Amino acid sequence: MPHILIVEDETIIRSALRRLLERNQYQVSEAGSVQEAQERFSIATFDLIVSDLRLPGAPGTELIKLGQGTPVLIMTSYASLRSAVDSMKMGAVDYIAKPFDHDEMLQAVARILRDRQNAPAAPAEARGNGKTGIADKGSSNAANGEIGIIGSCPPMQDLYGKIRKVAPTDSNVLIQGESGTGKELVARALHNLSRRAKAPMISVNCAAIPETLIESELFGHEKGAFTGASAGRAGLVEAADGGTLFLDEIGELPLEAQARLLRVLQEGEIRRVGSVQSQKVDVRLIAATHRDLKNLAKIGQFREDLYYRLHVIALKLPALRERGADVNEIANAFLARQSARVGRNDLRFGHDAEQAIRHYSWPGNVRELENAVERAVILCESPEISADLLGIDIELSDLEDDEPFASLSGNGSAANNTSHEPTEDLSLEDYFQHFVLEHQDHMTETELARKLGVSRKCLWERRQRLGIPRRKSGATSDS
Repeated sequence: MPHILIVEDETIIRSALRRLLERNQYQVSEAGSVQEAQERFSIATFDLIVSDLRLPGAPGTELIKLGQGTPVLIMTSYASLRSAVDSMKMGAVDYIAKPFDHDEMLQAVARILRDRQNAPAAPAEARGNGKTGIADKGSSNAANGEIGIIGSCPPMQDLYGKIRKVAPTDSNVLIQGESGTGKELVARALHNLSRRAKAPMISVNCAAIPETLIESELFGHEKGAFTGASAGRAGLVEAADGGTLFLDEIGELPLEAQARLLRVLQEGEIRRVGSVQSQKVDVRLIAATHRDLKNLAKIGQFREDLYYRLHVIALKLPALRERGADVNEIANAFLARQSARVGRNDLRFGHDAEQAIRHYSWPGNVRELENAVERAVILCESPEISADLLGIDIELSDLEDDEPFASLSGNGSAANNTSHEPTEDLSLEDYFQHFVLEHQDHMTETELARKLGVSRKCLWERRQRLGIPRRKSGATSDS
């Protein structure tokens, strides 16, 4: 059982995180400061340290040195996002923004522990340098070797061939595909197979950062550039110098920030907010979107000149429903991962579950599939996982066995729910949709996320999965 140390001075957060990890079969110890952790524990003996960045006394980054190679996951708020990037340079293996979604935290912990097990001798600074970004949607050690993506259907084989050709170049790449298809995995493969592989890859979800902060976060700012700018700071583009900048959901980037990004691509230089001087940067840009940028450019919501700069090489990632038997291969990989997490080796999909997985349309793509498998593993009391445990909405009566199955309730039902009236047996997704539709006209995205107890990024992703558009005016204009 992996042993994790939590270092957090806020008792409520520390206790909640401890319960979350213990429920998922981790052994947990805790401390309120670096000093307390030193006095109570041998820090280097832990498998992972999860620490707040700002603590009484020494900062959380001090644990990087004290851990002697033990991976350190830094928790921080969006207000100190720049500091988190700095902590990555000091050797932190990753960071996660507060308030974090439980799934985000569990995925980050599982990924870090898995990477440590696969490469136990890797030095801390190398692990920290390999991935820096706001969000990492996971990775796969399965098929396709150095590509690291599961699947062997013809569209994916074609994609792998293009990745191998494009990766060694410095050309800009635009990855297109629906939400949840794994666009960041493609970006990471391009980075890992490039000459920049030993330099940082900075991943930014453009939809997850408030519009008022996006320019400052990307391009940095000078002291006094705006209220609260008490010191000058470098931006994420600058942090990616020599490496790769991955901009996920670039269609959400405001026009002003698009103009600055265009200068990076045309001139290879940036100018911090509030500065009159430019500085050179060597950055390869990989962008991703689920939106039609060409049409957005036609209606003035995306710069046409930037679109053509990005569209040097376009890679299309197929939706999960277009990948045939890949869906079952991916599901089995998720089943193995989740089974290991809960300490079970007897779980398998029943025939009806395999049929449901194969024939469901998966509007949320790979992300929805992973959530469905995790749900089934948690709820399953017998070795065989039945279709109803997946929590997807599908009729199986027309499949090969012609067996009549009732429609399964769960994640998919919310999208077809035409009534906004709450019922006593609302699923979590039903409740989410009902709450957002009822309150989005008079609450900002930040307020909605806070009330729902999730991060802004998680709120945005669930909107995408459930097909709930974000209002562009009124109360939600802060996002």
